[in-house]
Amino acid sequence: MISLFGWLALVFMFLAPVTPAGAEDQSSIVLNLRGDETPETIRRMVDALSAPGRQVEIRVGGATAVPVAAPPAEKAKPAVAQPAVAPSMADEEGFQAEVNALVDLFVDGVEYGGASIPAIGELPSDWGRVWRRNLNGRESLPAGWRVFGIICIALAAAFAFRIATARWFARKMRPAGPEFTPRLIASSWGLLQDVATILLALALARIARNAWLPENDLANIALTTGANGAAIGALYIAVGRFLVAPGAPDRRIMSLPRAEVHFRRLVAYAILTPMIVTGILLAQHVSAGPRPVTGLIALTGLVISLFKIWWFHDGRHDLAALVLSSSSEPGPIRRLIASGTAWFYIATTVLLWMVSSAAAMMSNGGRWAEASAMTQVAIVIIPILAVGIASLMRCHAMRREAEHGATPMRRAGGAALQAAAVGVLWAAGFFVLARLWAGLLLGVSSAQFAAVMRQTAGVAIFAFAGWVALVFLHAFFEAYTPKRHVVGPTDEDVVHEEGVPSRLATVLPVLRGVVLGAVLGLTILIVLSRLGVDIGPLLAGFGILGLAISFGSQALVRDIVSGVFFMLEDAFRVGEYVDTGRLKGTVEKISLRSMQLRHQSGQIHTVPFGQVQSLTNASRDWATVKFNVRLDHSADLEQARKAIKKVGLALLEDPEYGPHFIAQLKMQGVADITDQAIVIRLKFTGKPNQASMLQRESLKRVYRALNDAHIPFASNAVTVRGGEGGAQTGAAAAIATVPPPSPLVPAG
Repeated sequence: MISLFGWLALVFMFLAPVTPAGAEDQSSIVLNLRGDETPETIRRMVDALSAPGRQVEIRVGGATAVPVAAPPAEKAKPAVAQPAVAPSMADEEGFQAEVNALVDLFVDGVEYGGASIPAIGELPSDWGRVWRRNLNGRESLPAGWRVFGIICIALAAAFAFRIATARWFARKMRPAGPEFTPRLIASSWGLLQDVATILLALALARIARNAWLPENDLANIALTTGANGAAIGALYIAVGRFLVAPGAPDRRIMSLPRAEVHFRRLVAYAILTPMIVTGILLAQHVSAGPRPVTGLIALTGLVISLFKIWWFHDGRHDLAALVLSSSSEPGPIRRLIASGTAWFYIATTVLLWMVSSAAAMMSNGGRWAEASAMTQVAIVIIPILAVGIASLMRCHAMRREAEHGATPMRRAGGAALQAAAVGVLWAAGFFVLARLWAGLLLGVSSAQFAAVMRQTAGVAIFAFAGWVALVFLHAFFEAYTPKRHVVGPTDEDVVHEEGVPSRLATVLPVLRGVVLGAVLGLTILIVLSRLGVDIGPLLAGFGILGLAISFGSQALVRDIVSGVFFMLEDAFRVGEYVDTGRLKGTVEKISLRSMQLRHQSGQIHTVPFGQVQSLTNASRDWATVKFNVRLDHSADLEQARKAIKKVGLALLEDPEYGPHFIAQLKMQGVADITDQAIVIRLKFTGKPNQASMLQRESLKRVYRALNDAHIPFASNAVTVRGGEGGAQTGAAAAIATVPPPSPLVPAG
């Protein structure tokens, strides 16, 4: 985090506004006008160009020049003390006029910058002229060779450090696991190595510069500016390696699709941008007038803006996937944000380019350029920090759950703490941007801004507290909400785990909508009250509306009241099998007014609570199952009892079926004696949700055990004996024989 904040500070220094070149030049400036500019626009342009003490010549449509002598630089003051753009929100016409003035400034800035692009050709001659005046290297080694030698020393030291520490850092950069925290630690070691290399090279360059280039001439300035630009570009690349880990996806901490492609583009941007800014800063020292530098800024600013627009447009799907990856189940709002992220960055890039172009024609254009640069950095850095903090806290919460167990309260507290941390970060970012643009756009002074922020803070605190409370309650209820894992037909032969939640887990999801709605409504009312809105009529209106709804929806009220009593009596829970008289099935979902039953055949029945007169719960506590077996009259009942007892003991010792038995399988005795069979009754007691499976397994093992013991089952076959019928009588008897049914008949 220290390295990251240090990088942010360097980025702010790197993107600081570039003051117009030739600030000390006293030569005159020719200002060509079309003739349709407003007086206010002309005044601002004259103030901006004449502020250092120059003379400005105004030409309208190619007419004779009108010289305007500006006062000396130390006495030059703008005609109006207000900022260049200070729209008044109370006066719509004044606001429209200010917007038009800003548009005029943008058009004039673009035209002036475009007209200054040909003057870039003057920079090489200006560079040679100033370079010849170097004080360093006049007596021995020339300044150019000294600069080259310093660069070689810095690069050699950097490469030597990388080679010497390669093995040690390579061991540290191996993640200990696929989780986020090990990957973050491994990537942090890589970032540490990159930052140490950059600082070493920069320090050696500074030391060698002080020794070999002691004079403050162009060679000294060029080396210092170039070294700073190279260091900042290298930091760009180091941060890119820290986030996307090119070539090492096992320690990648930002799940960005096409990470390798985006890293190569970042490298190109990190090389191109410092070169451009370094060139602009050096051009300020050698240019004889402002036009070459203005043309260079206009050209390079347009090129960089087009590059970023193309980059954001090409990576719009990757940005959307990155936003969605931060949530396991993204909602519609997050999906909307994901689809609009790239377009937001494109629009911001265009808007900031327009502001930078208009800043060239403003008296306080430096502040506008600085605000644009800082805004561009903030809108990229803040989301990255927010995602990083959220991921760190989520991994910390998962580790605590693994160590101390996952409870609903712990999960809800972790979610609320994460939301609070991310919310504070976003609030700080918005505060900085608001403070940055308030004076420029609204003309608000520091005292006025402080007063407005004090009023806004009260509203923001209540809104923030309500949002954190909603996150806490949502996570708390979500932890108790039973998960619906059934996505298709279930296999009855598969042993299912216990899935019936507690009574609290059944009641809380029913109250979820009521509690969340109440908290949300209360938060909105408090925020409106802090904003000065009279909420008395709103409360009265809602009361009348609720009364009207209650009279018009008596059936709905009956369903809700019946459901409340069912919940209080703990009549059923999610996952239990119930019979309402007309419909039966497994309870899958409970709402405030109805419940959903899943039938064995797959149908879902929605039953309002008001229509349930009586309810039978077949899944509570235990279930005793009785079934019959038909044996032949010649069967040994004592031997059958012993065989069945052995089966019951074997089932209790079975690791798959034994835990589901409460009382073992045993033979109760003879239930009936018929002409064809002796009916014996078997029973066992088991867990209710496993009773059917236990009965099937018991029948299978009883059948095998009785066969192994040579105990005959009953048969409905008819045996005909006699000497008179011959073959025809025997054939007729065989045809009339009825096939015996299954000897295992469950008891009714």
